Amino acid sequence: MKAARLTMALAAGAALLALAGCASGPGTPAAPLPTVASVDLARYAGAWYEVVSLPNRFQKQCVADTQARYRPVGDDIEVRNRCRTADGTVEDITGIAKVVPGSGNAKLRVSFFRPFYGDYWILAFGPDQRWVLVGEPKRQFGWVLSRTPQLPPSELDAALARAEALGYDRRAFKTTPQTQPLD
Repeated sequence: MKAARLTMALAAGAALLALAGCASGPGTPAAPLPTVASVDLARYAGAWYEVVSLPNRFQKQCVADTQARYRPVGDDIEVRNRCRTADGTVEDITGIAKVVPGSGNAKLRVSFFRPFYGDYWILAFGPDQRWVLVGEPKRQFGWVLSRTPQLPPSELDAALARAEALGYDRRAFKTTPQTQPLD
């Protein structure tokens, strides 16, 4: 059970909330990464499905059905990430997110193993917040999450166009299959 929890923590996916946001490396874009002006955390709470993401080492065991659920807990946000692995099992991990002061709730610091926190920035919303683009300042990690398991192609294209406008390589995003609900 400990190994599964550790693996899922590293798979924070879909939102998913990147512990590696603290990493730096060559080729980091010089332009600051803008976020949305503000986020209503009560409205943001609930289930989000990963539609596409940039492949990363901490989600490599997740092959489908990656999902995140957010729930306010006092001044913090409980983060529950789940995904299906190649053998069909579901991995599950719960962490905590803290709002970065002065960010309009658009920048969060997330941890699945305190005291280690990573950046989780809300970069764009689709109409009626049906989708969200999430990333981190170095643009090494990114996700498009949706309120539904599938996102219409025109909306996914809009999300990826916004990611590209912010300095991401839209071709690097890979589809996350949503085959069966985890609820």
